Amino acid sequence: MAERSTAAVDVAHNSGEQPLAADAAKATADGVDAKNGKASDGPVPEKDGERATAVPAAAPELHSGHKLARRYRLEECVTRLDGFSSWRAMDEKLRRAVGVHLLPADHPRARSVLAAARSSALLGDPRFVQVLDAVEENDLVYVVHEWLPDATELTSVLAAGTLEPHEAYQLVSQVSQAMAAAHREGLAHLRLTPSAILRTSTGQYRIRGLAVNAALRGITSDTPQRADTEAIGALLYASLTQRWPYENDAYGLRGLPKGVGLLAPDQVRAGVHRGLGELAMRALANDGATASRQEPACTSPEELAKAVAEMPRIRPPEPAFTAPPEYQHTTYQQGTYGRPAPVGLPTTQAVQAVPPPPLQSRTGRALKWGVAALLIVALGLGSWQLADSLLEHGKSGGGDNTQTQQQGPNDAAQKKELAPLSIKSAKEYAPDGVPQNAGDVGKTYDGDPASYWRTKSFSDGPKIAIKPGVGIVYDLGSEQEVSEVSIALKYPGDHTTLTLYAAESADSKKKITSTNTKDSNVKLTVEKPVKTRYVLLWITAMPYAPYDNFSGEGYKQGITDVQFKG
Repeated sequence: MAERSTAAVDVAHNSGEQPLAADAAKATADGVDAKNGKASDGPVPEKDGERATAVPAAAPELHSGHKLARRYRLEECVTRLDGFSSWRAMDEKLRRAVGVHLLPADHPRARSVLAAARSSALLGDPRFVQVLDAVEENDLVYVVHEWLPDATELTSVLAAGTLEPHEAYQLVSQVSQAMAAAHREGLAHLRLTPSAILRTSTGQYRIRGLAVNAALRGITSDTPQRADTEAIGALLYASLTQRWPYENDAYGLRGLPKGVGLLAPDQVRAGVHRGLGELAMRALANDGATASRQEPACTSPEELAKAVAEMPRIRPPEPAFTAPPEYQHTTYQQGTYGRPAPVGLPTTQAVQAVPPPPLQSRTGRALKWGVAALLIVALGLGSWQLADSLLEHGKSGGGDNTQTQQQGPNDAAQKKELAPLSIKSAKEYAPDGVPQNAGDVGKTYDGDPASYWRTKSFSDGPKIAIKPGVGIVYDLGSEQEVSEVSIALKYPGDHTTLTLYAAESADSKKKITSTNTKDSNVKLTVEKPVKTRYVLLWITAMPYAPYDNFSGEGYKQGITDVQFKG
């Protein structure tokens, strides 16, 4: 298969980056220390055909508050290195934080950066940090990408210690599968370092800088699949041992002792999971390592992903049980509850718990007789009122021709008109930990038909293939009877599958109703009203739609308005 990444990131012998060392504690959103302008994740070893050369160039002199395309307001510079700069910015149109890479249009890598960004944007895989825009204007080239404020760099995670086996298994499984999908589309990363791996708050791993980070630094490779596979092996090795599998220190990790070669993970740290350690050696065999067993080396992310799938599944650790504190008797002393002992007095003798004294003889007897008398009087009054009501009922209902009209049990419900139910809040429901556009959920019930929440663009459809579905959970504030739901969709076409669930918790969902539609407006009526506080709107199939408003063509859907009635 032809590697599209070669065309996207290749520059003719005049691009690259000087290896620079730094402290991992100062890693920023781009893996670069903005304070001293050095790469916080350390150098990338040049091997297997990788090439990198320095290009002296000045980064564009911009400042906080500068606005690109009358939309992206620069807020904080997180990288200024080798002729380009990276910023945290605010997309004022969609009111969300984004990341921006900037470099002069006459920079020798400008063309390759644009090509790499546009190739990466076409992938549309949610396991990668998405490229949102790639533009050349006013003598500037800038690339806009997602910003994940709740994610943590793997550099910071490894600085705190090794990963437990289940977490390391998730790391190598998710990263190898994602890179295998990228290589099938001809895209390579070539700078797959700990700072390029982000762990979200839900425990999912996402990869940033696909093709773009290498293009910014002028890194190319004659064997991109082999280079990315070895990089994944190095990440797994570091997660098991907290050591970098080469002699030089890098990414805030100590290297291996010089002159001893590549040691197996269980020779570096005791208690390493045997299967994961052997898998790391098979991936690192690309650099001349020898696997401890006779399995062949993994030379591509696809082979590594298959090797991970063939391993026995590693279960997550059992949750730790914290024993409740032992019951302690309280002290009762002359009307004082737990009075602390005076300072300076000895406390060698513990005060015994003394229960309050019982009611004394005369007072206790008087209270008992008083309560008994009140009960007798109450029973007498109740009996008299009951008899009186029965006599009155007999007088009024004694005639043979007297008839009482009764209203049917469903008459009141039928006469009752449905009223709108207010939505207190909403949030995305993403069981796989990969949200679509969590910041725009509020636009589905803000009353503005021009605003909307939109999914990512998927390459397969209409049924979503790579995940069970996408959805939003709406909070009605309290339990309400839901009888009707109206939904306005952004994209009509063949076809959208919608399902409503009464969701009391993430694990407890009761199906209310579902439908398939080709229209942009749908009304779902519930045969029997369901009483619930939370309603999950779940989408499992979406129509094909063209490129619009920085969203690539593909199978996607948007929600402009949701209304509940009951």
